[in-house]
Amino acid sequence: MNWDKTKPYLFILVIFLLPLVVISLFKMRHELPANDNGIRTAAHDTAAEKTVYGLVIHGGAGNFTPKDIPAELIPEYEATMSEALHMGMKGIERGDSALQVVVLVIKYLEDSPLFNAGKGSVFTHEGTHELDASVMDGKTKMAGAVAGVSHIKNPIEAAQCVLAHTNHVLLVGEGAENFARNQQLQMVEPGYFSTEKQRKKLDDALKKEKKEKMGTVGCVVLDKNGNLAAGTSTGGMTNKMKGRVGDTPIIGAGTYADNQTCAISATGHGEFFIRYSVAYDIAAQMQYLNLSIDEASEKVIQKLKTFGGDGGVIGMDKNGKVIMKFNTLGMFRGYYLKGQEPAISFFND
Repeated sequence: MNWDKTKPYLFILVIFLLPLVVISLFKMRHELPANDNGIRTAAHDTAAEKTVYGLVIHGGAGNFTPKDIPAELIPEYEATMSEALHMGMKGIERGDSALQVVVLVIKYLEDSPLFNAGKGSVFTHEGTHELDASVMDGKTKMAGAVAGVSHIKNPIEAAQCVLAHTNHVLLVGEGAENFARNQQLQMVEPGYFSTEKQRKKLDDALKKEKKEKMGTVGCVVLDKNGNLAAGTSTGGMTNKMKGRVGDTPIIGAGTYADNQTCAISATGHGEFFIRYSVAYDIAAQMQYLNLSIDEASEKVIQKLKTFGGDGGVIGMDKNGKVIMKFNTLGMFRGYYLKGQEPAISFFND
């Protein structure tokens, strides 16, 4: 080999290859997370280093003002919602998935008689209870829901079981309850859901033939691994027709989660949320119009108002941005993010 003739080509080759090698080493150094000793290794989970995580909850939206809620109940609402937020944050901190935390928090709210979900569910026109719930995992896009159930103590658990143990998304009525029994979930007599507060609302509604439509509970979570999930649970509308199902168990209407955009839980006049696919519409506008979660949710909720749809949404995007939007006078709502104090609000303040 003639070294004098080859040398210029080798020099050119080195000039071109050297920057590529340097760039590759730099990227490897900065893309691989460090272990506890500061050594960067591919075996370490990058997602576990997410710095922003937390949860948002709601307890229903409506045209209520401070004078509409008995003063003695305000501390009870605050205490219950505060406990739900702290319970959820503890779950996230110990490494529970977003989906697990959503179910944990909503189950706690279902057990409270303060909200129109689980224990405090409203009455149908016939004086019975028909409950709905749904969950969705933003990582897998898997979802589960139940509707029109009257014996499942915690419908949100049944929704999770539909997600985990069936090939379906939505089970209703007797079929959903038989499935819940097979899953060994706790069953109750329908009278368990009755409260005097909701009985009085039915009596008032029957006199006025007014259909009240607020009080749903929901939770959205961004966990330590950067995964989103959402869930919603309700007793429906006071004085609703037997068999009526609203937006709560409808994926894309009352509940939606996608790691690429956001997670949303809705509350309000369910028929409108179904017609306008509210939860999914927010995610879609983020994805296709490149809007922020704040811009998309504000746009969707205010548009809903123009068509006569009252209500609100809570949500988080993949970066931990929180929204709590509503077009009514109030919405029970709160959030808790890592490194911040939990916040709870009720009215349009």
